[in-house]
Amino acid sequence: MKKQLLSNNIYLKVTKNQFWARHIEYQKEAIETALEPFTTNRLLIGEFNTAEKHLSAVIKKVHKGKWFSTSPVIVVHPMEMVDGGLSQIEERVFKELAAGAGARKVVLWLGHELSDHEVISLINKANNV
Repeated sequence: MKKQLLSNNIYLKVTKNQFWARHIEYQKEAIETALEPFTTNRLLIGEFNTAEKHLSAVIKKVHKGKWFSTSPVIVVHPMEMVDGGLSQIEERVFKELAAGAGARKVVLWLGHELSDHEVISLINKANNV
């Protein structure tokens, strides 16, 4: 019970100029659509500072009403513009972006959309590495 109360796992899907976040334990979802675009013609995250501002906003939305929470573990799932995989630079951008929004750990995922159970399994696997 105590572990679940302190758990703070977020599944973050990234699309062009939009973040969708789901807090696994609270079962709360939020969407943040950027009025000022952060996606460029070549990169899903092309404007880092703008993306960081919007990511922080969506993280706050899924924590709204919670008076205390630990730093989250965020599973980042870029949903577009990933043909052929991500370069090291793109991977670093996603990790730095989530860390800047307060993540204590970041797991990057490319593939199918994840269920809550798969998110927890992926986080547990990353913790055991």
